[in-house]
Amino acid sequence: MALGELERDVMDRLWASPHPLTVREVHELLAGHRKIAYTTVMTVLDRLAKKGVVTQERAGRAFRYAPAASREQMVAGLMLDALGGVPAAGDRQAALVHFVGSVSPAEAAALREALDALASREPGAGQRAGDSAPAS
Repeated sequence: MALGELERDVMDRLWASPHPLTVREVHELLAGHRKIAYTTVMTVLDRLAKKGVVTQERAGRAFRYAPAASREQMVAGLMLDALGGVPAAGDRQAALVHFVGSVSPAEAAALREALDALASREPGAGQRAGDSAPAS
């Protein structure tokens, strides 16, 4: 699920923190660079909790909030959601090819490394359907 600008700003603060934060702590972090009401931060955190983007734990009379997933996991989920909305497998493959064609060389190398690691973990890695095992 896509996040709005303020939600992303809140999530950036939560991802940067080594521990869960209260509404007051998030508000103080945000107030350093934008004018924002405490109640607005409380509403945003409550909505993020209802969406399952953050976890909420009771800390006395307040709640502490933490990301439900890492930034990387969330971005990957957004990408998968976008691909999931494309009904035809050929269209999904075309979208992936277009995406790969638009990444930087460093990002392409990271993708290649991740795909190689995935292939090496799978049984029969390196063999395609119909290929025979190498002769000995």
